[in-house]
This record gives sequence, structure tokens and C-alpha cells, in this order.
Amino acid sequence: MKTEAKVGLFVIVCAAIFLISVYRITSAQIKGARASYKTYLRNAGGLEPGADVLFGGITVGAVTAVRSDAQDPTRIEILLDVKQGTPLNAKCVARLGSVTLVTNPVISISTGTNESPRLPPGSVIPSEETVSVDDAERKIAALVDSAHTLMDALQTDVKDAQQLIANLNDITGKSNQQHVANILANADTMVARTSPRVDQISDQLVKLTNQANGVIAKMGPALDNANATLSNANATISSLRQPAQVDLDEVRKTLVDLQAQMRAKDQDLTYTLENVRMITDNLNELTESLKERPWSLVRIREAKDRKVPPVAGAK
Repeated sequence: MKTEAKVGLFVIVCAAIFLISVYRITSAQIKGARASYKTYLRNAGGLEPGADVLFGGITVGAVTAVRSDAQDPTRIEILLDVKQGTPLNAKCVARLGSVTLVTNPVISISTGTNESPRLPPGSVIPSEETVSVDDAERKIAALVDSAHTLMDALQTDVKDAQQLIANLNDITGKSNQQHVANILANADTMVARTSPRVDQISDQLVKLTNQANGVIAKMGPALDNANATLSNANATISSLRQPAQVDLDEVRKTLVDLQAQMRAKDQDLTYTLENVRMITDNLNELTESLKERPWSLVRIREAKDRKVPPVAGAK
């Protein structure tokens, strides 16, 4: 192989190595400059991978995957790649939104609060469901039904108000007005008649009040004397209470001693009665013995029986 061919081949290999190295370094820098997060929604609303991720209205990343949650099939798992340094915090809320009415849906993340702790990469961003078009239509339909019901109720109330106004017109007619005027005139006449009596009753009440005040003033010393008497009685009772308590304690002790002595006497009396009973039994036995063997008083042993003398002429 010629030298020129070798040099050309060497240059091509070096250029390929250089391009591969630049690609890998650029890819590593791009990957290292992003952080992965995820969030969950009940309705993805046509969101697709590649959709923009907005933080406070600024594009900070893109959606990498939209799929059903393996643990909860009723919600959608959305994976996000966000630029490193984006201040995502625990108070941030992810919502499904769009920049304009004709653009594709995006993930819009609120800024949260500065005091909240930052979310590390791989965390779940809290989410909030947005109202879909179908939900809005259902709410509008329910609102229209409620408006119809409210209009019917208002019509009923208007009819009732019209009837009330008609009744008020009947009540405020000329005949009723004249009747009310007569009632008021009679009331004025009654007030004029009863005013002197009311004044007289008021005067009597004032006199009774004054007399009651005089009686109370006179009863003041008596009440003071009664209070003094009660105070003296309390003092006397207090002074007599301690000696009486001491006397009662002495009486109680005396009764306890007397009870103990009575118990001792009772035991001695029991022993004495038992001895008397034994003596009585012995006397009874002695009496019976004397009745049966009266000779025992003079003899120790019983006398032998006398022999029967022989009969005369007997062999």
C-alpha cells in the first residue's frame, strides 16, 4: 500500500474517533443536565411523549412517557425530564393544560413556595385534576336544570306576592282604615281615663317603697343584735365543745372499762355457778346414797345378814 493511502486511512480513522467522542461527551452532558420526575393523573387528555413541561409558564423539560400505572390501573403515570436546577418543591402542583386553545396539551407545574423543601430527582410531583370538556358540559347542564327549577320557584313566589299585595289592598281599604281609626281613638280615650289612676298607683307605690325603707332601717339594729347574738352563741358553743368532747371521751373510756369488768365478772360468775352445780350434784348423790345405805353413817362395811335361828323340834 502506498504511503498516501495509509495517511488518508489514518486521517479518516482519527476523524471517526473524534466525532464519536464528541457525540458521547455531548450526550453525557445533555443527560447529566436533566432530572427525572413523575406525576399521576386520572385523565391524560391526549398527552403524548415529547409534550412540553412548563414551570411557572417557562419550558423546563419534556414528557418522556405516558402509561397506565401498574399498581393502580385507574390512574395514568407520566414521566418527566426536567432541567437540573429547576426549583421543584413539595408545594408544586402538576396540572394538564395547554398554552393556547389549538396547541397540544402540556404539563403545567405551579411554582409552589420558597419555604417548602425541594423535591429530589425521581420524586412524585403532586397533581391536580383539571376539568375536562365533558365534565364542564355536565356541570353546565346541571346548572341549567337548577336555573329552570329556580325560575319555577320564583314564578310561584311572584304569584304569592301578588296575592299578598291584593290582600293588603283589601285590608287597607277605606272601611278598614276607618275601623283602625276608631280603634286608635278608643285607645286614646282609654289612656286619658286611666292616666290619673296610673299616677295614683305610682304615688302609692312610692309611699310603700318609702315605708319599706323605714321598716328596713328600723330592722337594721335588730338584725345587728341578732347577728351579735348568733356570734356569741357560736363562741359559747365553740368554747363548750372542747370540754364536752373531753367529757365524752372520759365517759367512753369508763364504759369500755366497765364493759371489760363486766365480762370478767361474767366469767367468774360462770365458774361459780358451775361449781355450785357440781356441789349440788354431789349432795344429790350423797342423799341418794344415805337413803339406800343409812348404815354407812356408822359403819364402813355393810353388816352381814343374820342367820335364821333353827326352829324348835326340827332335826
